[in-house]
Amino acid sequence: MSMGAPKEEMAPPPDKCGSSDDGGQAESPAADLDALYSIYTPRQKHFIVFMSGLGGFFSPLSANTYLPSIPSLASSLDVSPSLMNLTVTAFLIFQGLAPSFYGDLADIAGRRPAYLISFIIYIAANIGLATQSSYPALFILRCLQSSGSGGTYALNSGVIADISTTAERGKYMGAAQSGIMLGPAVGPILGGVLAQYLGWRSIFWFLTICGGVYLVVFAIAVPETARKVVGNGSIPPTAWWSRSLLNEFARRKAARAAGGAAPSKQPPRRSFRFPNPLKALLIIGEKDCAVILLYNAIIYASWYTVTANLSNLLSELYHINTLQIGLCYIPFGVGAALSIVANGHIQDWNYARVARANGFQVDKKRGDDLRKFPIEKARINIVWPLIYVGAAATIGFGWAADKQAHMAVMLVLTFVMALFLTACYNSMNLLLVDLYPNSPSTASAANNLTRCLMAAGGSAVIEPMIRAMGTGWAYTLVGLVMIVLSPMLFAVTRYGPKWREERRVRFAEKEAGRV
Repeated sequence: MSMGAPKEEMAPPPDKCGSSDDGGQAESPAADLDALYSIYTPRQKHFIVFMSGLGGFFSPLSANTYLPSIPSLASSLDVSPSLMNLTVTAFLIFQGLAPSFYGDLADIAGRRPAYLISFIIYIAANIGLATQSSYPALFILRCLQSSGSGGTYALNSGVIADISTTAERGKYMGAAQSGIMLGPAVGPILGGVLAQYLGWRSIFWFLTICGGVYLVVFAIAVPETARKVVGNGSIPPTAWWSRSLLNEFARRKAARAAGGAAPSKQPPRRSFRFPNPLKALLIIGEKDCAVILLYNAIIYASWYTVTANLSNLLSELYHINTLQIGLCYIPFGVGAALSIVANGHIQDWNYARVARANGFQVDKKRGDDLRKFPIEKARINIVWPLIYVGAAATIGFGWAADKQAHMAVMLVLTFVMALFLTACYNSMNLLLVDLYPNSPSTASAANNLTRCLMAAGGSAVIEPMIRAMGTGWAYTLVGLVMIVLSPMLFAVTRYGPKWREERRVRFAEKEAGRV
């Protein structure tokens, strides 16, 4: 099969496409079940979202528990701090690259095999890190650790797109991604405590145990949700790696709805191909997605210039120890976690508001046909105040550090930055999933690739900028970049529906040519 852009699902939902020729007869329970966007109950959805969010917690946790142990690792392995910093940069690069592979794998074979493979690699890497005693081994295994845990970024968004309609996706996406944002807050504290009292090896043994427990629970209980594999959940998966206890419950529910008979629906026949990590690059080539990805990467890089340099600033300005520095990340993590949860509900509210204003009927059970709905406007409308308040807080943070203000001032500003910039980033990520619900993991992989590469650049240049310009002017420039480039989002709200329809027609013609 030749490589093509990930297919965008612009077709109407099941209840709004095709013709109805039932002669006026009432639909059977099985037909009602098939019409639902997802057959999972709210309780089952909450469990799936919880496990998805917990899985996404491991990558930032692994990145941040490591930071307090860098001095002791450098001493133990007899290497310079600059060489140790290379392991941080390498982790970030592989964190950006890994989802491009896992995202396409998840869209081909399903979410479960992608999760299982990623955590097996992750656990093996942690065991190696806990037992290694050389810098080359540390460097290679950190890359492997990042390759395992980094894939959860893309898988997280894919699962949410599988089980939620656009009208309710905001709250589920917010809950699932709260784990991603808690990592930077919890990681430094855990890493500092473990490294100080049990030694740096205990960090990796701790991650090994946590990853192993998660893998066992996931393998037993979490169902396959990929719509290409199980549809709305009513199609029983055949491969052993795609089945779980929750899948079995769903199969029995479908059998009862069909009058006690086994469901007649069978999984679609699919030809397997090796995952192509370059598919994420094809999404970057789409006009609307390119703008969204670029600005989202700018927001994340701006956010990362603060988080990456916060420990250095706190140590230089206030002369506090490693554990105290870790505690200073709490406002950042709490602000980010609160932001994601609150923004999810606000996004759902704004979606309903825009729908009412356009006379659009929202269907939370069967999903909405977005071809005539301004989804770009619904998602981006609330972003503008988030950008400007977040940028102002970034500038204020720079000058607070420059003037050596009370540490509480800096911590409050980090909370404000996390609260507003995280909501902005999350809104853009949500829009990408809306634009590519058939390939949400690949879309999220493209987002992760651009943001991590931009963040790697931001973390590399912020220190030279501070030396050349001073802390205040350096972060003033960072904030102004966010403000000055924000009008590019107007192009998405203005021309996005047109670009989206052109893409839908192009993909439809390409599919028709294959038949």
